[in-house]
Amino acid sequence: MVSGKIELEGFSSYKTLENGFFPFVFFNGWRVAVLNYFDIVEKELLYRLERHSQTDEVFVLLNGEAWLIGAGEEAEPKEPKTFRMEQGTVYNIRQNIWHHVILSRDASVLIVENADTGEENSEYAALSKQDIERLKSEIQLVQEGEKTNG
Repeated sequence: MVSGKIELEGFSSYKTLENGFFPFVFFNGWRVAVLNYFDIVEKELLYRLERHSQTDEVFVLLNGEAWLIGAGEEAEPKEPKTFRMEQGTVYNIRQNIWHHVILSRDASVLIVENADTGEENSEYAALSKQDIERLKSEIQLVQEGEKTNG
């Protein structure tokens, strides 16, 4: 469900609280989307990275918690590293860089990329069991800690 209508000619607004990926704006070959938590960005289900051959991808954390994973641009991901995203900071993942994002259940991330980004111009690579376990241990979500502690 999309909400937040502006009634002014030439202006639009978009907002959704539903889980998933929602492209809202398309213009001159690019799109703006919102990514809300769903299974692909769940920490416990982490198993692969992706990269896009025809676009950079911009991420902006709007709310909640998120972590980015990056692993260079070699033929296969090498030594994946994690870092916690800060709200309101623009993160640009360059074309052909292996990456993934992990979100807390209340998180929302703004994404800007080429409008035709999809499986046809993206690659996916499975992570090793060792990398998965290491990355999961590095990614600490406050929400997750609250569940464990009470």
